[in-house]
Amino acid sequence: MNLEDFDYELPEELIAQTPLEQRDASRLLVLHKDTQEMEHKQFPDIKQYLHEGDCLVLNDTRVMPARLYGIKEDTGAKIEVLLLHQQEEDTWEVLVKPAKKVKVGTVINFGNGEIRADCTGLKEHGGRILKLSYEGIFYERLDELGEMPLPPYIKEQLPERERYQTVYASEEGSAAAPTAGLHFTNDLLSDIRAMGVSIEFITLHVGLGTFRPVDEANIEEHDMHAEFYRMSQETADRLTAVREKGGRIISVGTTSTRTLETIARDNDGEFTESSGWTDIFIYPSFEFQAIDGLITNFHLPKSTLIMMVSALAGRETIMQAYQEAVAKRYRFFSFGDAMFIL
Repeated sequence: MNLEDFDYELPEELIAQTPLEQRDASRLLVLHKDTQEMEHKQFPDIKQYLHEGDCLVLNDTRVMPARLYGIKEDTGAKIEVLLLHQQEEDTWEVLVKPAKKVKVGTVINFGNGEIRADCTGLKEHGGRILKLSYEGIFYERLDELGEMPLPPYIKEQLPERERYQTVYASEEGSAAAPTAGLHFTNDLLSDIRAMGVSIEFITLHVGLGTFRPVDEANIEEHDMHAEFYRMSQETADRLTAVREKGGRIISVGTTSTRTLETIARDNDGEFTESSGWTDIFIYPSFEFQAIDGLITNFHLPKSTLIMMVSALAGRETIMQAYQEAVAKRYRFFSFGDAMFIL
């Protein structure tokens, strides 16, 4: 398929720059994929579309303050580093800017030497391998020096770090939030449980794979960057039981979807305990084996994420829904409104 098939016009003022004061105050576009019917609701109305016996699957990853600003030891040049994932103790794959200034052997200092990084390897698209050294506990140093890695289209400062975390975030290691989950409050989750809807947690640490731009005109030539995922056997057993009893599995976010579909793909459509690295790329013609519905935000033009939702609901249907969302002045991207595809 052609990359241009996933483009759309978005007025810049519809890109949400700040989160709403109340997490669940966002709007909700409900898209019925079989009939192409659309409904305009508020996020708490999601309860109207959930049934006893259904299951919501959420990604419990927690965002690290993964953006660091440092200087090269030899020249004093300013370097920006985004931690992507830990390869082994104190060795990280990162993105650096400007990449041309960081070669093997480059040393970068952060703070007053509180963290020191030696570049030991080169990766494509500005990726580097850094060996870190520091005093004390790394995550304490990172909490002192790092910033939350907000996407580049967000120009405003985030007043509270926790507002870029889901209320159920627990597993440290993500370079970005699983933003579909930002709409949920503890009270809303309690209400959903009280309806007889089960809630399960899996982990996918969001990295470059989710957000790396697609450069190839033929999208099938795009290579996804791998991201780490994990699901327990207990969760797998409960998901299997939901399916056997006729309940629906509703994925909260594209990251949960990538995890569930990776596990189903690798296990003949079944759920089982699993962990590892996934580079699954979901675009139209993909056959879903794990999920029945998806709660998600509105995604960037020509991104792998809009390709995923197009695979679930159909490209033309998604493009019509996005046109409708623009016309109705929905808020887009990380801090924006939500869509429920069912």
